[in-house]
Amino acid sequence: MEFVLLPIEKEDIAIFKKDMQDAFQQGAMEIFNNLDVEILSEKDIDESLSKKGAVAYKAVLNGKISGGAIVVINEDTRHNHLDFLYVKCGIQSKGVGQKIWNEIERLYPSTKVWETFTPYFEKRNIHFYINRLGFHAVEFFNPRHKDSNIPDDMVGGDYFF
Repeated sequence: MEFVLLPIEKEDIAIFKKDMQDAFQQGAMEIFNNLDVEILSEKDIDESLSKKGAVAYKAVLNGKISGGAIVVINEDTRHNHLDFLYVKCGIQSKGVGQKIWNEIERLYPSTKVWETFTPYFEKRNIHFYINRLGFHAVEFFNPRHKDSNIPDDMVGGDYFF
């Protein structure tokens, strides 16, 4: 299996966004039947891509884009954020997400803290981040303890780790 993580290029952006949206939508559809809400909008992806320090990567497996990630790097504090990580629909649970994360950690060895968040209903994500990557759940956002960075209209927006 030939794997490489590369910065996305202008010509990759449309497929990168669509594949990410499809992966997030499929994950939510597995939990919520008859879901008629867009889980991840193009606007959300664009906002992430436009953040100061944002870097987007495509995961190329055997010559095909198979996933990707958007990270936000703060060179001063070295407290970095994983905004999005996705594996293309149909190839999850084959180690691609782990390879993406391993390469990101290799690219940013001076990171003191990595942060991310995920909705409570994404049990696969919670398993992946905690049991596979070694993240720790340090805060549970809910109606009595809100995070101002999480939009109110986000599906599952009241409950995030």
